[in-house]
Amino acid sequence: MFYDKTMLDDGLTVLSETIEPVRSVAIGIWFAVGSRDEGPEDAGMSHFLEHMMFKGTPTRSAAQISETFDRLGAELNAFTSKEYTCYYARVLDEHVDTAIEVLADMAGRSLLADEACTSEREVVLEEIARLEDTPDDRIHELFATTMWPSHPLGLPVLGRRETVGGFGNTASAAYRTKHYSTGNTVIAAAGHLAHDDIVALVRQHLSLPEAPRSERAPVHAADEPSLAVLEKDTEQTHICYGVPGLYAGHEDRFVLSVLDTILGGGMSSRLFQEIREKRGLAYAVYSYHALYEDTGQFAVYAGTRPGNAEQVVRIIQNEIAKVLDSGVTADELDRARESIKGHLVLGLESTRNRMTRLGKAEVTHGEILSMDELVERVEAVSLEDVTRVARELFGHGRVLTLIGPHGTDDVSHLLG
Repeated sequence: MFYDKTMLDDGLTVLSETIEPVRSVAIGIWFAVGSRDEGPEDAGMSHFLEHMMFKGTPTRSAAQISETFDRLGAELNAFTSKEYTCYYARVLDEHVDTAIEVLADMAGRSLLADEACTSEREVVLEEIARLEDTPDDRIHELFATTMWPSHPLGLPVLGRRETVGGFGNTASAAYRTKHYSTGNTVIAAAGHLAHDDIVALVRQHLSLPEAPRSERAPVHAADEPSLAVLEKDTEQTHICYGVPGLYAGHEDRFVLSVLDTILGGGMSSRLFQEIREKRGLAYAVYSYHALYEDTGQFAVYAGTRPGNAEQVVRIIQNEIAKVLDSGVTADELDRARESIKGHLVLGLESTRNRMTRLGKAEVTHGEILSMDELVERVEAVSLEDVTRVARELFGHGRVLTLIGPHGTDDVSHLLG
């Protein structure tokens, strides 16, 4: 096995990958908590806590945390998604002990002081305002909300103004106690390291409430077509069209990656060529997929002038229909497989990417595959596989969302 894994007695999981030729180490503390673990009353709390962990501990102020990593010439950051939150650092190998000690201090002992909550609420509210003013980002949240209207997976990661505006010490501390427990926590590291040293540092510095992995409500996407339109006076109409996808451990996830690449994953993809290169109808057009613990999504995005919106939606639908009817060509399949392999190899030259691959897979119950195994899975995808998966995905539950100067009645016929 190319990585090492240790389960501590308290339930913490530690994974590491040793990369001898490099001098850096990337360390991440991953929590299996994101916006899907929230309710309408605390929407945005996972992301808010991510901010608050940088705001001081009993032994360090917020400024001292930043100064520590600046002095080391290190990278310190965090991110929140629908299913996990990660705090990570990338440092020289000689500073691993400091990095783990400070990350553990932040993640396990942040003060969550009311004064800091008050100021950080304003920061997050500004972040929400920026998202609302950025329709090419907001459209993806609208798409998720439309796909899962009655499940927390459809909640925006940033939360809502009315909930974030009320967050303080009491709510933040209760949420941390509930979700920042040993069973929900994975520590991943990659770079010039010794696994036993990482385990010893985690055991020494990271103290969290002991509890098993939290249960999550299952998600079921609607089988019926869904449409949502946010009427807004924009210069472009922002379009997201897609379907529920595959879960993180699904055996066909590599087939989905190939389908994604062929449809809209690069400049030679069908949608890029047809919509941008041949017709000049959009500057940005692409497809993407997301894999979650028990479900996923596949979507196409395009931004176009309002008068061209119907034409662009029809082209997207037609290109998908061509795949369903006629499949893809051997040349497209070969290009897609080589593109995916190239991106995999290039991505794994980064210690941060390798750490992320370990942590994300473990925290979402996914497989952790070696480079050879990854390449083998990609190369095994056949023409028949692509057609089969496309037909399974696009056979039901199509979702269309638009942001632009349109009324719902004006575009409702596009979903038919």
